[in-house]
Amino acid sequence: MFSKVLVANRGEIAVRVQQTLKTLGIATVAVYSDPDSAAPHVSMADEAWALGGKTAEETYLDMEKLIAIARRCGAEAIHAGYGFLSENPRFARACGDAGITFIGPTPENMEALGDKIRSKALAQRAGAPVVPNSPPCTRIDTAVEEFVAIWGFPLLVKAAAGGGGRGMRLVSELEELAPALESAAREAQSAFGDGRVFLERYIPQPRHVEIQVLADGLGNTVHLLERECSIQRRYQKIIEETPSPALTPDLRRRMGEVAVAVARSARYVNAGTVEFLLDSENGHFFFLEMNTRLQVEHPITEEVLGLDLVEWQVRIAAGEQLTIRQDDIHARGHAVECRIYAEDPYHNFAPSVGTLVKWLPPSGPGLRLDSGVTQGQEISTYYDPLLAKLIAWGPDRSSSLRRMELALSQFPVMGLVTNISYLRHVIHHPRFVEGAYDTGFLTEHSDTGRPQVSQEGFNLAWALAAWATQGVSSQGSAIHAGAAEAQNNPWRNTGKLRLP
Repeated sequence: MFSKVLVANRGEIAVRVQQTLKTLGIATVAVYSDPDSAAPHVSMADEAWALGGKTAEETYLDMEKLIAIARRCGAEAIHAGYGFLSENPRFARACGDAGITFIGPTPENMEALGDKIRSKALAQRAGAPVVPNSPPCTRIDTAVEEFVAIWGFPLLVKAAAGGGGRGMRLVSELEELAPALESAAREAQSAFGDGRVFLERYIPQPRHVEIQVLADGLGNTVHLLERECSIQRRYQKIIEETPSPALTPDLRRRMGEVAVAVARSARYVNAGTVEFLLDSENGHFFFLEMNTRLQVEHPITEEVLGLDLVEWQVRIAAGEQLTIRQDDIHARGHAVECRIYAEDPYHNFAPSVGTLVKWLPPSGPGLRLDSGVTQGQEISTYYDPLLAKLIAWGPDRSSSLRRMELALSQFPVMGLVTNISYLRHVIHHPRFVEGAYDTGFLTEHSDTGRPQVSQEGFNLAWALAAWATQGVSSQGSAIHAGAAEAQNNPWRNTGKLRLP
Protein backbone atom coordinates (compact mmCIF):
# COMPACT_ATOMS: atom_id res chain seq x y z
CA MET A 1 0.00 0.00 0.00
CA PHE A 2 1.10 3.58 -0.68
CA SER A 3 2.47 5.69 2.17
CA LYS A 4 1.80 9.10 0.60
CA VAL A 5 -0.65 10.19 -2.14
CA LEU A 6 -1.07 13.56 -3.84
CA VAL A 7 -4.65 14.57 -4.64
CA ALA A 8 -4.56 16.55 -7.89
CA ASN A 9 -7.91 18.26 -7.52
CA ARG A 10 -9.88 20.68 -5.37
CA GLY A 11 -13.26 21.14 -3.69
CA GLU A 12 -15.48 18.36 -2.43
CA ILE A 13 -13.81 15.57 -4.40
CA ALA A 14 -10.38 16.45 -2.97
CA VAL A 15 -11.86 16.33 0.53
CA ARG A 16 -13.65 13.07 -0.27
CA VAL A 17 -10.49 11.35 -1.53
CA GLN A 18 -8.45 12.56 1.43
CA GLN A 19 -11.00 11.13 3.86
CA THR A 20 -10.48 7.64 2.47
CA LEU A 21 -6.71 8.00 2.28
CA LYS A 22 -6.60 8.96 5.95
CA THR A 23 -8.69 5.94 6.97
CA LEU A 24 -6.16 3.78 5.12
CA GLY A 25 -3.30 5.40 7.03
CA ILE A 26 -1.94 7.13 3.93
CA ALA A 27 -0.38 10.60 4.21
CA THR A 28 -2.21 13.16 2.06
CA VAL A 29 -0.80 15.95 -0.08
CA ALA A 30 -3.01 18.79 -1.32
CA VAL A 31 -2.31 21.26 -4.08
CA TYR A 32 -4.03 24.61 -4.35
CA SER A 33 -4.43 27.70 -6.50
CA ASP A 34 -4.33 31.22 -5.11
CA PRO A 35 -8.15 31.47 -4.71
CA ASP A 36 -8.16 28.11 -2.89
CA SER A 37 -5.47 28.92 -0.33
CA ALA A 38 -8.01 28.82 2.54
CA ALA A 39 -10.18 25.99 1.15
CA PRO A 40 -11.04 22.95 3.33
CA HIS A 41 -9.08 20.51 1.18
CA VAL A 42 -5.93 22.50 1.92
CA SER A 43 -6.30 22.63 5.71
CA MET A 44 -7.35 18.97 5.83
CA ALA A 45 -4.21 17.63 4.13
CA ASP A 46 -1.08 16.53 5.93
CA GLU A 47 0.85 18.87 3.66
CA ALA A 48 -0.19 21.38 1.02
CA TRP A 49 1.71 22.85 -1.92
CA ALA A 50 0.90 26.06 -3.78
CA LEU A 51 0.48 25.77 -7.54
CA GLY A 52 0.81 29.52 -8.11
CA GLY A 53 -1.90 31.08 -10.25
CA LYS A 54 -5.65 31.46 -10.40
CA THR A 55 -7.02 29.81 -13.53
CA ALA A 56 -7.40 26.07 -14.02
CA GLU A 57 -4.86 26.15 -16.84
CA GLU A 58 -2.26 27.73 -14.53
CA THR A 59 -2.92 25.32 -11.69
CA TYR A 60 -4.94 22.09 -11.62
CA LEU A 61 -4.41 21.42 -15.35
CA ASP A 62 -0.64 21.99 -15.29
CA MET A 63 0.78 18.46 -15.56
CA GLU A 64 4.40 19.53 -15.11
CA LYS A 65 3.66 21.40 -11.88
CA LEU A 66 1.69 18.52 -10.41
CA ILE A 67 4.28 15.87 -11.21
CA ALA A 68 7.12 18.07 -10.00
CA ILE A 69 5.37 18.58 -6.66
CA ALA A 70 4.67 14.85 -6.34
CA ARG A 71 8.34 14.07 -6.87
CA ARG A 72 9.52 16.78 -4.46
CA CYS A 73 7.18 15.71 -1.65
CA GLY A 74 7.78 11.99 -2.15
CA ALA A 75 4.24 10.99 -3.16
CA GLU A 76 4.14 7.50 -4.62
CA ALA A 77 0.76 7.97 -6.31
CA ILE A 78 -1.62 10.64 -7.61
CA HIS A 79 -5.42 10.58 -7.43
CA ALA A 80 -6.97 13.08 -9.84
CA GLY A 81 -10.57 12.85 -8.61
CA TYR A 82 -12.91 13.72 -11.47
CA GLY A 83 -12.74 16.53 -13.99
CA PHE A 84 -9.45 18.31 -14.69
CA LEU A 85 -6.83 15.64 -15.57
CA SER A 86 -8.70 12.58 -14.34
CA GLU A 87 -9.37 11.25 -17.86
CA ASN A 88 -6.25 12.56 -19.57
CA PRO A 89 -4.11 9.69 -20.92
CA ARG A 90 -1.12 12.00 -21.34
CA PHE A 91 -1.18 12.79 -17.63
CA ALA A 92 -1.58 9.15 -16.61
CA ARG A 93 1.33 8.21 -18.88
CA ALA A 94 3.47 11.09 -17.59
CA CYS A 95 2.86 9.89 -14.03
CA GLY A 96 4.07 6.43 -14.97
CA ASP A 97 7.14 7.84 -16.73
CA ALA A 98 7.98 9.72 -13.51
CA GLY A 99 7.67 6.55 -11.43
CA ILE A 100 4.38 7.67 -9.87
CA THR A 101 1.28 5.46 -9.83
CA PHE A 102 -1.83 7.01 -11.36
CA ILE A 103 -4.83 5.90 -9.29
CA GLY A 104 -7.30 5.15 -12.05
CA PRO A 105 -7.49 3.30 -15.35
CA THR A 106 -4.57 2.84 -17.71
CA PRO A 107 -3.71 5.39 -20.41
CA GLU A 108 -4.73 2.74 -22.95
CA ASN A 109 -8.16 2.46 -21.30
CA MET A 110 -8.60 6.22 -21.53
CA GLU A 111 -7.55 6.35 -25.17
CA ALA A 112 -9.83 3.51 -26.20
CA LEU A 113 -12.89 4.70 -24.28
CA GLY A 114 -12.42 8.47 -24.18
CA ASP A 115 -13.15 8.74 -27.89
CA LYS A 116 -16.90 8.21 -28.35
CA ILE A 117 -16.60 6.72 -31.83
CA ARG A 118 -13.88 4.24 -30.85
CA SER A 119 -15.67 3.32 -27.62
CA LYS A 120 -18.93 2.58 -29.49
CA ALA A 121 -17.08 0.32 -31.88
CA LEU A 122 -15.49 -1.48 -28.93
CA ALA A 123 -18.88 -1.81 -27.23
CA GLN A 124 -20.39 -3.29 -30.39
CA ARG A 125 -17.66 -5.91 -30.51
CA ALA A 126 -18.52 -6.75 -26.90
CA GLY A 127 -22.16 -7.32 -27.87
CA ALA A 128 -23.60 -4.03 -26.59
CA PRO A 129 -26.46 -2.39 -28.50
CA VAL A 130 -25.40 1.07 -29.67
CA VAL A 131 -27.13 4.12 -31.12
CA PRO A 132 -26.34 4.39 -34.87
CA ASN A 133 -23.81 7.09 -35.73
CA SER A 134 -22.01 8.56 -38.73
CA PRO A 135 -18.24 8.68 -39.29
CA PRO A 136 -16.45 11.80 -37.96
CA CYS A 137 -17.31 14.93 -39.90
CA THR A 138 -17.08 18.71 -39.75
CA ARG A 139 -19.31 19.53 -42.73
CA ILE A 140 -21.99 17.96 -44.88
CA ASP A 141 -20.35 15.30 -47.05
CA THR A 142 -21.47 12.07 -48.73
CA ALA A 143 -21.37 10.05 -45.49
CA VAL A 144 -23.48 12.67 -43.73
CA GLU A 145 -26.01 12.75 -46.55
CA GLU A 146 -26.30 8.95 -46.48
CA PHE A 147 -26.77 8.93 -42.70
CA VAL A 148 -29.50 11.59 -42.92
CA ALA A 149 -31.23 9.67 -45.70
CA ILE A 150 -31.40 6.55 -43.51
CA TRP A 151 -32.36 8.06 -40.16
CA GLY A 152 -33.92 11.42 -40.96
CA PHE A 153 -34.41 14.13 -38.34
CA PRO A 154 -34.07 14.93 -35.50
CA LEU A 155 -30.39 14.05 -35.08
CA LEU A 156 -27.72 14.82 -32.51
CA VAL A 157 -24.37 16.35 -33.37
CA LYS A 158 -21.82 15.17 -30.79
CA ALA A 159 -18.13 15.73 -30.08
CA ALA A 160 -15.95 12.65 -30.51
CA ALA A 161 -13.90 13.63 -27.44
CA GLY A 162 -14.98 14.99 -24.06
CA GLY A 163 -18.45 15.22 -22.63
CA GLY A 164 -20.67 17.32 -20.37
CA GLY A 165 -22.80 18.44 -23.30
CA ARG A 166 -20.02 20.43 -24.96
CA GLY A 167 -20.00 20.11 -28.73
CA MET A 168 -23.53 18.72 -28.68
CA ARG A 169 -26.38 20.07 -30.80
CA LEU A 170 -29.91 18.85 -31.50
CA VAL A 171 -30.77 19.30 -35.20
CA SER A 172 -34.41 19.18 -36.27
CA GLU A 173 -34.15 19.98 -39.98
CA LEU A 174 -31.66 20.08 -42.84
CA GLU A 175 -31.19 23.87 -42.77
CA GLU A 176 -29.84 23.62 -39.20
CA LEU A 177 -27.32 20.90 -39.93
CA ALA A 178 -24.38 22.78 -41.51
CA PRO A 179 -24.32 25.56 -38.87
CA ALA A 180 -24.65 22.95 -36.10
CA LEU A 181 -21.71 20.94 -37.42
CA GLU A 182 -19.57 24.04 -37.69
CA SER A 183 -20.38 25.43 -34.23
CA ALA A 184 -20.11 22.03 -32.53
CA ALA A 185 -16.71 21.37 -34.12
CA ARG A 186 -15.50 24.81 -33.04
CA GLU A 187 -16.68 24.28 -29.46
CA ALA A 188 -15.18 20.79 -29.32
CA GLN A 189 -11.83 22.06 -30.56
CA SER A 190 -11.82 24.79 -27.92
CA ALA A 191 -12.92 22.51 -25.06
CA PHE A 192 -11.03 19.31 -25.85
CA GLY A 193 -8.41 20.18 -28.44
CA ASP A 194 -10.24 17.82 -30.82
CA GLY A 195 -12.70 19.26 -33.33
CA ARG A 196 -14.08 15.95 -34.60
CA VAL A 197 -17.84 15.59 -34.38
CA PHE A 198 -20.32 13.01 -35.63
CA LEU A 199 -24.04 12.52 -36.11
CA GLU A 200 -26.06 10.19 -33.93
CA ARG A 201 -29.64 9.00 -34.16
CA TYR A 202 -31.77 10.94 -31.68
CA ILE A 203 -33.62 8.80 -29.13
CA PRO A 204 -36.67 10.78 -27.95
CA GLN A 205 -37.46 10.92 -24.23
CA PRO A 206 -34.89 8.37 -23.04
CA ARG A 207 -33.77 7.73 -19.50
CA HIS A 208 -30.08 8.02 -18.66
CA VAL A 209 -28.99 5.01 -16.61
CA GLU A 210 -25.39 4.21 -15.78
CA ILE A 211 -23.75 1.07 -14.39
CA GLN A 212 -20.77 1.31 -12.02
CA VAL A 213 -18.01 -1.23 -12.62
CA LEU A 214 -14.86 -2.25 -10.76
CA ALA A 215 -12.03 -4.27 -12.29
CA ASP A 216 -8.67 -5.33 -10.94
CA GLY A 217 -5.43 -5.98 -12.77
CA LEU A 218 -6.10 -9.72 -12.92
CA GLY A 219 -9.25 -9.45 -15.02
CA ASN A 220 -11.78 -9.78 -12.18
CA THR A 221 -14.68 -7.47 -13.05
CA VAL A 222 -17.99 -6.77 -11.31
CA HIS A 223 -20.76 -4.24 -11.69
CA LEU A 224 -22.12 -2.36 -8.69
CA LEU A 225 -25.69 -1.90 -9.93
CA GLU A 226 -27.09 1.23 -11.51
CA ARG A 227 -27.65 4.93 -10.98
CA GLU A 228 -30.56 6.85 -12.50
CA CYS A 229 -29.24 10.16 -13.89
CA SER A 230 -32.11 11.49 -16.03
CA ILE A 231 -32.68 14.77 -14.16
CA GLN A 232 -30.35 16.90 -16.26
CA ARG A 233 -29.98 20.51 -17.24
CA ARG A 234 -28.14 21.04 -20.54
CA TYR A 235 -26.82 17.47 -20.29
CA GLN A 236 -25.48 18.12 -16.78
CA LYS A 237 -26.89 15.87 -14.05
CA ILE A 238 -28.28 17.58 -10.96
CA ILE A 239 -30.21 14.79 -9.18
CA GLU A 240 -29.33 11.09 -9.18
CA GLU A 241 -30.84 8.08 -7.43
CA THR A 242 -30.37 4.36 -7.00
CA PRO A 243 -31.99 1.94 -7.58
CA SER A 244 -33.57 3.33 -10.74
CA PRO A 245 -37.39 3.46 -10.65
CA ALA A 246 -37.38 2.26 -14.27
CA LEU A 247 -35.45 -1.00 -13.98
CA THR A 248 -36.92 -4.44 -13.46
CA PRO A 249 -34.67 -7.17 -12.00
CA ASP A 250 -34.28 -8.70 -15.45
CA LEU A 251 -33.38 -5.40 -17.11
CA ARG A 252 -30.91 -4.63 -14.33
CA ARG A 253 -29.26 -8.01 -14.85
CA ARG A 254 -29.01 -7.57 -18.64
CA MET A 255 -27.59 -4.04 -18.43
CA GLY A 256 -25.09 -5.13 -15.79
CA GLU A 257 -23.91 -8.03 -17.93
CA VAL A 258 -23.38 -5.74 -20.92
CA ALA A 259 -21.45 -3.23 -18.77
CA VAL A 260 -19.12 -5.97 -17.52
CA ALA A 261 -18.66 -7.28 -21.08
CA VAL A 262 -17.66 -3.81 -22.31
CA ALA A 263 -15.18 -3.37 -19.45
CA ARG A 264 -13.63 -6.79 -20.05
CA SER A 265 -13.41 -6.16 -23.79
CA ALA A 266 -11.40 -3.00 -23.06
CA ARG A 267 -9.23 -4.87 -20.50
CA TYR A 268 -10.38 -2.19 -18.11
CA VAL A 269 -8.69 -1.67 -14.73
CA ASN A 270 -10.00 0.32 -11.73
CA ALA A 271 -13.37 2.09 -11.33
CA GLY A 272 -15.41 3.12 -14.37
CA THR A 273 -18.97 3.81 -15.41
CA VAL A 274 -20.81 2.48 -18.44
CA GLU A 275 -23.61 4.84 -19.49
CA PHE A 276 -26.76 3.83 -21.32
CA LEU A 277 -29.81 5.43 -22.87
CA LEU A 278 -32.94 3.51 -21.89
CA ASP A 279 -36.30 3.41 -23.62
CA SER A 280 -38.34 2.48 -20.57
CA GLU A 281 -41.45 1.88 -22.67
CA ASN A 282 -40.03 -1.24 -24.33
CA GLY A 283 -36.94 -2.02 -22.23
CA HIS A 284 -34.50 -1.36 -25.08
CA PHE A 285 -31.21 0.17 -24.00
CA PHE A 286 -28.21 1.51 -25.92
CA PHE A 287 -24.56 1.97 -24.98
CA LEU A 288 -23.75 5.68 -24.77
CA GLU A 289 -20.17 5.92 -23.49
CA MET A 290 -17.85 4.78 -20.71
CA ASN A 291 -16.44 7.28 -18.23
CA THR A 292 -12.93 6.31 -17.18
CA ARG A 293 -12.98 7.92 -13.73
CA LEU A 294 -14.87 8.23 -10.49
CA GLN A 295 -18.30 9.79 -11.00
CA VAL A 296 -19.66 12.80 -9.15
CA GLU A 297 -22.64 10.69 -8.10
CA HIS A 298 -20.64 7.75 -6.70
CA PRO A 299 -21.83 8.35 -3.08
CA ILE A 300 -25.31 6.94 -3.69
CA THR A 301 -23.78 3.65 -4.81
CA GLU A 302 -21.66 3.64 -1.66
CA GLU A 303 -24.69 4.27 0.53
CA VAL A 304 -26.80 1.39 -0.79
CA LEU A 305 -23.93 -1.10 -1.00
CA GLY A 306 -21.87 -0.15 2.05
CA LEU A 307 -18.70 0.13 -0.06
CA ASP A 308 -15.99 2.78 -0.37
CA LEU A 309 -15.27 3.19 -4.08
CA VAL A 310 -12.25 5.42 -3.50
CA GLU A 311 -10.74 2.77 -1.24
CA TRP A 312 -11.16 0.20 -3.99
CA GLN A 313 -9.58 2.58 -6.49
CA VAL A 314 -6.55 2.87 -4.23
CA ARG A 315 -6.33 -0.86 -3.49
CA ILE A 316 -6.57 -1.82 -7.17
CA ALA A 317 -3.92 0.76 -8.10
CA ALA A 318 -1.68 -0.75 -5.41
CA GLY A 319 -2.04 -4.16 -7.09
CA GLU A 320 -4.60 -5.75 -4.81
CA GLN A 321 -7.19 -8.21 -6.05
CA LEU A 322 -10.95 -7.67 -5.93
CA THR A 323 -12.55 -9.64 -3.12
CA ILE A 324 -16.08 -8.62 -4.16
CA ARG A 325 -18.07 -11.21 -6.10
CA GLN A 326 -21.09 -10.41 -8.26
CA ASP A 327 -23.40 -12.67 -6.26
CA ASP A 328 -22.54 -10.72 -3.10
CA ILE A 329 -23.78 -7.39 -4.46
CA HIS A 330 -27.29 -6.43 -3.37
CA ALA A 331 -28.77 -2.98 -2.83
CA ARG A 332 -29.83 -2.08 0.69
CA GLY A 333 -32.51 0.59 0.62
CA HIS A 334 -32.54 3.63 -1.64
CA ALA A 335 -30.33 6.73 -1.99
CA VAL A 336 -30.75 10.05 -3.75
CA GLU A 337 -28.19 12.81 -4.38
CA CYS A 338 -28.76 16.52 -5.01
CA ARG A 339 -25.96 18.72 -6.30
CA ILE A 340 -25.79 22.09 -4.53
CA TYR A 341 -24.58 24.76 -6.97
CA ALA A 342 -23.72 28.43 -6.52
CA GLU A 343 -26.00 29.56 -9.31
CA ASP A 344 -29.33 31.30 -9.82
CA PRO A 345 -31.87 28.93 -11.43
CA TYR A 346 -34.29 31.78 -12.08
CA HIS A 347 -31.81 33.95 -13.99
CA ASN A 348 -30.60 31.43 -16.56
CA PHE A 349 -28.51 29.60 -13.95
CA ALA A 350 -26.00 32.42 -13.79
CA PRO A 351 -23.04 31.65 -11.48
CA SER A 352 -23.15 33.30 -8.07
CA VAL A 353 -19.99 34.60 -6.43
CA GLY A 354 -19.19 36.10 -3.07
CA THR A 355 -18.61 35.12 0.54
CA LEU A 356 -20.45 32.25 2.21
CA VAL A 357 -21.74 34.31 5.11
CA LYS A 358 -23.84 31.42 6.42
CA TRP A 359 -23.30 27.77 5.53
CA LEU A 360 -25.08 25.43 7.94
CA PRO A 361 -25.59 22.02 6.31
CA PRO A 362 -28.30 19.77 7.76
CA SER A 363 -27.54 16.59 9.65
CA GLY A 364 -29.53 13.60 10.80
CA PRO A 365 -30.15 9.90 10.22
CA GLY A 366 -29.48 8.78 6.65
CA LEU A 367 -27.87 12.08 5.58
CA ARG A 368 -24.42 12.60 4.12
CA LEU A 369 -22.82 15.78 2.82
CA ASP A 370 -19.78 15.74 0.53
CA SER A 371 -18.63 19.36 0.65
CA GLY A 372 -15.54 21.32 -0.30
CA VAL A 373 -16.52 24.68 1.17
CA THR A 374 -16.89 26.20 4.61
CA GLN A 375 -18.57 29.22 6.17
CA GLY A 376 -16.69 32.43 5.46
CA GLN A 377 -15.07 31.09 2.30
CA GLU A 378 -14.89 33.25 -0.83
CA ILE A 379 -16.48 31.58 -3.88
CA SER A 380 -15.04 32.72 -7.22
CA THR A 381 -15.86 32.17 -10.88
CA TYR A 382 -12.59 30.44 -11.65
CA TYR A 383 -13.96 26.92 -11.18
CA ASP A 384 -17.10 24.79 -11.37
CA PRO A 385 -19.92 26.23 -9.18
CA LEU A 386 -20.53 22.90 -7.39
CA LEU A 387 -20.45 23.59 -3.64
CA ALA A 388 -21.52 20.24 -2.23
CA LYS A 389 -23.48 17.05 -2.75
CA LEU A 390 -26.29 16.21 -0.36
CA ILE A 391 -27.10 12.50 -0.13
CA ALA A 392 -30.11 10.97 1.62
CA TRP A 393 -30.52 7.25 2.30
CA GLY A 394 -33.69 5.47 3.39
CA PRO A 395 -35.00 1.91 3.58
CA ASP A 396 -37.12 2.68 0.49
CA ARG A 397 -37.48 5.40 -2.15
CA SER A 398 -40.25 7.35 -0.43
CA SER A 399 -38.35 7.57 2.85
CA SER A 400 -35.12 8.70 1.16
CA LEU A 401 -37.02 11.43 -0.71
CA ARG A 402 -38.69 12.59 2.52
CA ARG A 403 -35.30 12.83 4.20
CA MET A 404 -33.92 14.76 1.25
CA GLU A 405 -36.82 17.21 1.25
CA LEU A 406 -36.46 17.83 4.98
CA ALA A 407 -32.71 18.29 4.67
CA LEU A 408 -33.04 20.80 1.82
CA SER A 409 -35.62 22.74 3.81
CA GLN A 410 -33.14 23.02 6.68
CA PHE A 411 -30.15 24.19 4.67
CA PRO A 412 -29.75 27.97 5.06
CA VAL A 413 -27.11 29.57 2.86
CA MET A 414 -26.39 33.30 2.87
CA GLY A 415 -24.04 35.40 0.80
CA LEU A 416 -24.65 33.43 -2.39
CA VAL A 417 -27.60 32.40 -4.51
CA THR A 418 -27.93 28.61 -4.72
CA ASN A 419 -30.20 26.09 -6.44
CA ILE A 420 -31.54 24.61 -3.19
CA SER A 421 -35.08 25.96 -3.64
CA TYR A 422 -35.07 24.68 -7.23
CA LEU A 423 -34.04 21.18 -6.09
CA ARG A 424 -36.83 21.11 -3.52
CA HIS A 425 -39.45 21.83 -6.13
CA VAL A 426 -38.06 19.22 -8.53
CA ILE A 427 -38.26 16.41 -5.98
CA HIS A 428 -41.80 17.54 -5.09
CA HIS A 429 -43.01 17.36 -8.69
CA PRO A 430 -45.63 14.59 -9.17
CA ARG A 431 -43.74 13.03 -12.09
CA PHE A 432 -40.55 12.83 -10.10
CA VAL A 433 -42.36 11.42 -7.07
CA GLU A 434 -43.87 8.74 -9.33
CA GLY A 435 -40.46 8.02 -10.89
CA ALA A 436 -42.01 8.66 -14.33
CA TYR A 437 -39.44 11.07 -15.75
CA ASP A 438 -36.83 11.15 -18.52
CA THR A 439 -33.94 13.34 -19.68
CA GLY A 440 -36.36 15.95 -21.04
CA PHE A 441 -38.03 16.54 -17.68
CA LEU A 442 -36.40 19.87 -16.81
CA THR A 443 -36.88 21.19 -20.36
CA GLU A 444 -40.57 20.27 -20.37
CA HIS A 445 -41.05 21.78 -16.93
CA SER A 446 -38.82 24.82 -17.26
CA ASP A 447 -40.90 26.68 -14.68
CA THR A 448 -40.35 23.92 -12.13
CA GLY A 449 -39.24 25.31 -8.83
CA ARG A 450 -39.95 28.97 -9.49
CA PRO A 451 -40.35 30.23 -5.93
CA GLN A 452 -42.98 32.56 -4.60
CA VAL A 453 -40.16 34.80 -3.41
CA SER A 454 -36.67 35.39 -4.75
CA GLN A 455 -33.51 33.90 -3.26
CA GLU A 456 -32.83 37.32 -1.81
CA GLY A 457 -36.23 37.20 -0.13
CA PHE A 458 -35.49 33.72 1.18
CA ASN A 459 -32.21 34.95 2.68
CA LEU A 460 -33.97 37.96 4.20
CA ALA A 461 -36.56 35.67 5.78
CA TRP A 462 -33.79 33.66 7.41
CA ALA A 463 -32.10 36.85 8.62
CA LEU A 464 -35.39 38.07 10.14
CA ALA A 465 -35.91 34.69 11.76
CA ALA A 466 -32.44 34.90 13.23
CA TRP A 467 -33.09 38.40 14.52
CA ALA A 468 -36.47 37.47 15.99
CA THR A 469 -35.32 34.33 17.77
CA GLN A 470 -32.06 35.86 18.97
CA GLY A 471 -33.91 38.73 20.56
CA VAL A 472 -32.69 42.35 20.54
CA SER A 473 -33.64 45.37 22.59
CA SER A 474 -34.97 48.59 21.09
CA GLN A 475 -31.41 49.96 21.35
CA GLY A 476 -30.13 47.00 19.37
CA SER A 477 -28.24 45.31 22.22
CA ALA A 478 -28.54 41.55 22.50
CA ILE A 479 -30.93 40.38 25.23
CA HIS A 480 -29.58 36.86 25.20
CA ALA A 481 -25.92 37.79 24.96
CA GLY A 482 -23.68 35.02 26.16
CA ALA A 483 -26.18 32.22 25.56
CA ALA A 484 -24.51 29.14 24.14
CA GLU A 485 -24.99 28.85 20.39
CA ALA A 486 -25.74 25.16 20.70
CA GLN A 487 -28.72 26.01 22.93
CA ASN A 488 -29.98 29.06 21.06
CA ASN A 489 -28.95 28.82 17.42
CA PRO A 490 -31.32 31.07 15.46
CA TRP A 491 -30.46 29.25 12.22
CA ARG A 492 -31.82 26.01 13.65
CA ASN A 493 -34.50 27.13 16.10
CA THR A 494 -36.98 28.89 13.85
CA GLY A 495 -39.93 27.09 15.41
CA LYS A 496 -43.02 27.04 13.22
CA LEU A 497 -41.92 29.90 11.03
CA ARG A 498 -42.82 28.86 7.48
CA LEU A 499 -40.27 29.71 4.80
CA PRO A 500 -40.58 29.17 1.03
